[in-house]
Amino acid sequence: MGRRIRHINRYREIAAAMISQGFHYIVEEMGLIEKVPYYQRLRPLARDKSSGGIGERIRLVLQQLGPTYIKLGQIASTRPDILPPAILSELEKLQDKVPPFSFAQVTSVIEQELGAELEEIFEQFDPDPLAAASIGQVHQAVLRTGEKVAVKIQRPGIAANIETDLEILYELARLAQRRFQWAEAYQIVDIVDEFAKSLGNELDYTIEARNAEKIYKQFQDNAQIYIPKVYWDYSSKKVLTAEYIAGIKISERDSLAQQGYHLSLLAERFAKGIFHQIFIEGFFHGDPHPGNVVVLPGEIIAFLDFGMVGRLSPDMKYHLSSIVIGLMRQNSDDLLKTLLRMGIVPDDVNMVKLRDDIEILREKYYGVPLSQISLGEAVNNIFAVTLTHKIKMPADFALVGKALLTMEGIAEKLDPKLSILDIAQPFGRKLLMERLRPMGMAKTLGKNAADFAELLLSIPKHFQDLSAVIKRGRLGLEVSVPEMELFLKNQDRMGNRLSFSIILLAFSIIMASIIISLPLAGQSSPLWKIPIVEIGFGMAMLMFLWLLYAIVRSGKL
Repeated sequence: MGRRIRHINRYREIAAAMISQGFHYIVEEMGLIEKVPYYQRLRPLARDKSSGGIGERIRLVLQQLGPTYIKLGQIASTRPDILPPAILSELEKLQDKVPPFSFAQVTSVIEQELGAELEEIFEQFDPDPLAAASIGQVHQAVLRTGEKVAVKIQRPGIAANIETDLEILYELARLAQRRFQWAEAYQIVDIVDEFAKSLGNELDYTIEARNAEKIYKQFQDNAQIYIPKVYWDYSSKKVLTAEYIAGIKISERDSLAQQGYHLSLLAERFAKGIFHQIFIEGFFHGDPHPGNVVVLPGEIIAFLDFGMVGRLSPDMKYHLSSIVIGLMRQNSDDLLKTLLRMGIVPDDVNMVKLRDDIEILREKYYGVPLSQISLGEAVNNIFAVTLTHKIKMPADFALVGKALLTMEGIAEKLDPKLSILDIAQPFGRKLLMERLRPMGMAKTLGKNAADFAELLLSIPKHFQDLSAVIKRGRLGLEVSVPEMELFLKNQDRMGNRLSFSIILLAFSIIMASIIISLPLAGQSSPLWKIPIVEIGFGMAMLMFLWLLYAIVRSGKL
């Protein structure tokens, strides 16, 4: 009963927030009025939809609903594949503006989690937090062993509040999928599930600690990048103790210049650090905004806060390199094939329109010098195409675009003349060489062979199922060729070229027969003095060269 009451109260708060920003029609169409007592009293609070854009109004709703929805909005801001730019730009403005919780609560959480008195663990502990957010806050401290540390403590009760909000969010998503076609098309429940997993990871500080250690190992032999040490003996699910880093935020250009730092070198090292994580390691910092990147003496770049990370499988790295190469080569077919391979494509996708949109994207970069191309913007432009055609992309791949855009913005502020693609090229070449390595190709062939063998083994079962369907008289056959006109044109061209090749072959055989038979018979050419062999050879060469030119020109050699 207590849980039901909590849900009713929360539903009322959600309805009130939505109504206040002009979304009363959604409340009514989803049937939420049945869950909200005194709904008619709230209805007059409805805001005029014309006042403020939809992105701004969504942001204000999330801010009113508090920490869970603010955090979900921040996670959603990294997904250009499911949300349009106007909404994304507003979600990026979401900030955790919450008051810090008391030092008594900080002490209680630490002692409960670490099983010792605060004074037994820390020589000093600053009661005033360095920063406070919706999920936790950070304090500066000194361990008994003398190391300066930053201690992150989870806000008491936040996990229970988030659990309640997620239960309601799942129910709202299921309602939306039943009532709205767009929600069904985008599989809103699956999206909420993705967001819930991301939020769950942020509630477990041991996951963040493992992320930090994994990225530390990527740069343990690189003195230009620094990752703070994690103190596992003083960390748990709700407490994270890591090395305290005192540096200058990488976005503070003037302060860095006054301190004598080489700005162009900082920009280059920062860009290389992100590219190495994405292209080489396939495990990267998902939120490298200025608050999470500081500069240390010696132009050393330090990354902080590893709550949000992205992972790229070997296949996803392969697809990423294909997209970059496709853009550089101005090749629409390569881009189209890559999108179809990496995304979940709806059955009703309009292939003609999809190809046209990719061609428009290609033309946008045609003739533009590589130094003027934004890699992050290019990736996000591709996501805009997938959004239009409802092609679902991997969540971590969407995070790549966000990380690249953030990195490019910071690097260009430090050094406006820096060419991001020039820095990216060595990493792209290394990734390309990795694709072409014999061992890598052998592994891919082995995997494909295993998949093919599995498919062959499943064929008898599929035939049995098909036979059963046919016997019941329920077999329906639908054939659809979206590019029928283009398909028929290509078929005609192939037929004509095949016929021409056959004629050329027959002509060559006849000429060869004449050349061989006349000397054997001891006779001269019956056509008097006409050089029939030379003329025939010349004609055959002309026909061969014309056919070769036609094939090369078509680009299908």
